[in-house]
Amino acid sequence: MMYLRMTIIAPVGRLTSKNSKISEDLAVDWLRGVNIYLVGMMGAGKTTVGRILARELKYRFFDTDELIVRVANQSIAEIFEGEGEEAFRKLETKVLGELCAYQNSVVATGGGIVTRSSNWSYLHYGIVVWLDVPVDRLYDRLREDTARPLLREGDLKSKLQSLLNERERFYTQADVRVCISGDERAQEVVRRAIEEIQKAIESKIAQDIN
Repeated sequence: MMYLRMTIIAPVGRLTSKNSKISEDLAVDWLRGVNIYLVGMMGAGKTTVGRILARELKYRFFDTDELIVRVANQSIAEIFEGEGEEAFRKLETKVLGELCAYQNSVVATGGGIVTRSSNWSYLHYGIVVWLDVPVDRLYDRLREDTARPLLREGDLKSKLQSLLNERERFYTQADVRVCISGDERAQEVVRRAIEEIQKAIESKIAQDIN
């Protein structure tokens, strides 16, 4: 686990703002500029949740898939078709490595980023939050989506289950897990993610004291 290897010196307070906003001063004291990396399956809502989370924390927001498209000047589907998945994964690692040099950032990552051990060497410098969404819910969100290369062949639900089976052991290495079972709004997911991140920090502080 990544963030838990870091020394936390700032006191952690509970969120008490009536409008559920986090003040900029609290965000600075609370996280010390440490990046937050959102991981999880495609369709988990990492980009949507990430944008709101970044706004709440007064952080910048990055999406690794969007940056890859910009760097390659091709869509992800075009990269897969023209150069293959391995070429895409190399670009993904390069982009993640460059983002690691920044602070005060929320980063939404691709669903398969956790499967390469080299990527964890970068992820370990931040807090990793797993958005855990059931396959049935992912299916509902993605059944009309034809742009994702890994979902173009075979039965969609079976493919999603297979990918989750392959990746779950990597996702469980995250510092924080946010289970999303119903039709929660993104704002609610963000609220729970913030609470779970705080709990992880508080646990680390308690361990250091003891």
